[in-house]
Amino acid sequence: MQKKSNVHFNRHLLVATLVIGSFCTVLNQTLLTTAYPDLMKDFSVSTATVQWLTTGFLLVNGIMIPISAYFMNNISTKKLYMAAMFTFLLGTIICFMAPTFNLLLTGRVVQAMGVGISLPLLQTIMLTIYPEDERGKALGITGIVVGLAPAVGPTLSGWIIDQYSWRYLFAILIPIVIIVLIMSMVFMKDVLPLNSSKMDWPSPILSTLGFGGLLYGFSIVGNRGWGNPVVITSLVLGVILVYVFGKRQLALKNPFLQIKVFESRIFLRTAILSGVVNMAMVGAEMVLPLYIQDVRHLSPFHSGLVLLPGALLLGIMMPITGSLFDKFGAKYLAIIGMSLLTVGTLALCTLTETTAINFIIVVYAIRMLGVSMVMMPVTTAGMNSLPDSLLSHGTAVNNTVRQLFSSIGTAILVSFLTQTTLRHMPAKSEMTTSPTEYKTKALQATLDGYNTAFIVASVFCVIGLIMAFFLKGNKPKQDKGLHV
Repeated sequence: MQKKSNVHFNRHLLVATLVIGSFCTVLNQTLLTTAYPDLMKDFSVSTATVQWLTTGFLLVNGIMIPISAYFMNNISTKKLYMAAMFTFLLGTIICFMAPTFNLLLTGRVVQAMGVGISLPLLQTIMLTIYPEDERGKALGITGIVVGLAPAVGPTLSGWIIDQYSWRYLFAILIPIVIIVLIMSMVFMKDVLPLNSSKMDWPSPILSTLGFGGLLYGFSIVGNRGWGNPVVITSLVLGVILVYVFGKRQLALKNPFLQIKVFESRIFLRTAILSGVVNMAMVGAEMVLPLYIQDVRHLSPFHSGLVLLPGALLLGIMMPITGSLFDKFGAKYLAIIGMSLLTVGTLALCTLTETTAINFIIVVYAIRMLGVSMVMMPVTTAGMNSLPDSLLSHGTAVNNTVRQLFSSIGTAILVSFLTQTTLRHMPAKSEMTTSPTEYKTKALQATLDGYNTAFIVASVFCVIGLIMAFFLKGNKPKQDKGLHV
């Protein structure tokens, strides 16, 4: 039975507590990218090994997201948020003090467990404490966290690495998270209704193995290739276990994760569109810094600076486009946003070794403007189609879809980039017979790889643009026929 909450709270202070805490947690997704060379040197590990600090973080984060819906329905809001932030703090302290690489990786895994709960919790609370006609603005505020924090990460970490040790990446977070925990004691309230249910233990096991298998398979396909036995096994098992998980949820009276949210056609369309946007955004965000560093030979810090104006524009625009959604709905915003994202991505399909950096800055900013007009308005439209009793499940499903699509998009782009580069690379014998010509051809092969990756990203954008035209009306009539 669902218990409705009627507690009194200061909304502004509660939101401030949520946003500051969640910004710290989401920042960690990209905070270590520029620290890899230092970490490889300090711990004497390979590139493939050090990558697990990010891959493992995202993997555990993705596994925890589906579990978050159960926690939100069975644990009081205040206790759950404080537990998530304390878990993140514990992981951050472990990372800061880690004397070995294995302990550093352990800290990252503990951090990810906290993030996998805190982010869906942030979105569900925001949807609950704001009335429906203000939810666009509410999710626009959360968009600052979701969009700005990962984008700022590389620039911030590049500056810290240049000035101090990599340990300061974690040291700066510890006092902030402690302050957030103190704020949580005072300002966080039990604003989410509880719908207590007994744990169906096979469900979290199937969810963990299924979604974990999919995320792991897509995370390693860039290095190992689509034909690798481990990749194939991981993806096939992941698909099978997710299917079994889904069938079990439909059969349960009180499911662990309510996938009936997909019965809302609005939610289904917006979840897929949001996932496609993530494919185009995250994959390109990963490829562009590689081009800036490998082809243009700029430092990681300067690479981050190139992307920073776009990241700041995204952060500024998220609340604005959220408010525009409250007035005009999602359809036209999504069409305009996907058009900008498509144009911006197409402009990156012809990169050369002399492409003006200012051109890249402007084009990337156009892409981020497009993302700001699509991501949160589309998500809000989908969540508004659900009854309040399904908001926690809808948030978990939405975030899981986005995480999966991001992994798929990244895997596909890296695969095209790698395979195109290898296919166009000149024969190694030319290194001795014609070294100058070999260098020229090798550079062109590398550029062909990057341009092909952006062509594929453009295809994702076009698919998203077509889907935007199928969103209902200007301000959709909400479909709330779903109940638990």
